[in-house]
Amino acid sequence: MSRRISKNLAIVITILCIFVAFGSSQKICKASSLEKSERTLSKDERMNWFREVRFGMFIHWGIYSVPAGIYKGEKIPGIGEWIMERAKIPVEQYEQFAKQFNPVKFDADQWVQIAKNAGMKYIVITSKHHDGFCLWDTKFTDYDIIDATPFKRDILAELAESCKKHGVRFCFYHSIMDWHHPDAQAPFYPLYNDTSKSNPNFDRYVEYYLKAQLRELVQNYGPLGILWFDGEWVKDWNREMGWDMYEYVLSLQPDIIINNRVGKGRLGMRGFSKSDEFAGDYGTPEQRIPPTGLPGVDWETCMTMNDTWGYKSYDDNWKSTEDLLHKLADIASKGGNFLLNVGPTAEGLIPQPSVERLAAIGEWMKVNSESIYGTTASPLGSLPWGRCTAKPGKLYLHVFDWPKDGKLNVPNLTTKVKKAYLLADNKRKKLEFNRVGDNEVIILVPEKAPDPINTVIVVEIK
Repeated sequence: MSRRISKNLAIVITILCIFVAFGSSQKICKASSLEKSERTLSKDERMNWFREVRFGMFIHWGIYSVPAGIYKGEKIPGIGEWIMERAKIPVEQYEQFAKQFNPVKFDADQWVQIAKNAGMKYIVITSKHHDGFCLWDTKFTDYDIIDATPFKRDILAELAESCKKHGVRFCFYHSIMDWHHPDAQAPFYPLYNDTSKSNPNFDRYVEYYLKAQLRELVQNYGPLGILWFDGEWVKDWNREMGWDMYEYVLSLQPDIIINNRVGKGRLGMRGFSKSDEFAGDYGTPEQRIPPTGLPGVDWETCMTMNDTWGYKSYDDNWKSTEDLLHKLADIASKGGNFLLNVGPTAEGLIPQPSVERLAAIGEWMKVNSESIYGTTASPLGSLPWGRCTAKPGKLYLHVFDWPKDGKLNVPNLTTKVKKAYLLADNKRKKLEFNRVGDNEVIILVPEKAPDPINTVIVVEIK
């Protein structure tokens, strides 16, 4: 695509500034250039808020919402945001979707309020997905929301302002790979995701495009909570580049959190390699919950509500509210965070089934959020009736399957129990309990579960 002279000039000025400020492009981000003594926060200090919140909203949105999973009258298999690659659409043809992207019903406050009402404490939105389209007014390409679409509004600026107003942390997903950029994967058409191919100009793309845009995002829309990378599997991206980028982003904002997909250590959809060889602050299991969590590391399960991340008009395979609430408790019980996705339409609306499920989750969270926020993994091991989360002096028993005989058997509980009560009971009426042997407690519960999906019992321990 052609670019405006002003944007070309901005690129030149930025490159000159980089050379003046840092001596050479290679000095910007080498791991050795950022001395540990310059960091103001330890990793634990940076991760504190992340460990507290436990629940966030993922937003996959871009011009792929225009075809909505259909190209030339055919339903394209796979996830919606990959339609450019799955349907083998040339760059010039895919660009036409930008001209049709006019989300006049987009309301940043409405989106943020939906997340906040659901109990979500942070939002991660796709600033740029693999297709290369940018949801903000970047100076480094015309392939963005202002220059390429009729919408002419900076979506990320509006969301940043709304998140600030409502007390929700604002974060970006940003793709390392780029099917639109000639120095990245665009020349690999029709197989943009061909991991056997290499682009000789990839280093130039990283130094003068990828890093330049990340600087824009952090400086113009921050402070950010997280930079959530993806697309690190391309052949040209290596372990050293991961560390290089990790240090670069920290140099832009020392308290930011960076996921492990900045490096090469996530082991596919399992989400994490514990090795310190690879860059990143936390693991990212995708569409799955680790059976026993990821002990000793921070992690976050990202998951769709249906089968796609980006909007597909015909994907109606929605997870139930019950399933999502159980997953939230399951993830928290294993010490992880839950990043739950919505894929807005081309009009700018979060699909109604997503809105309804989030509203229902929010109703549960109004009563039970204490059992999610700031909790740690269960000390009780596997439980036949549900899950357990913990805080100092308290265990939160998430009961999915209510005992028919009115007796809840709690195994592996060796600590002295002081009190038990229903979290939903404002009067904290004591529930009777009996100890059986050294490691089991039986709690006498009401005949009917107060919440048919997940009733939480608080057990205060010595």
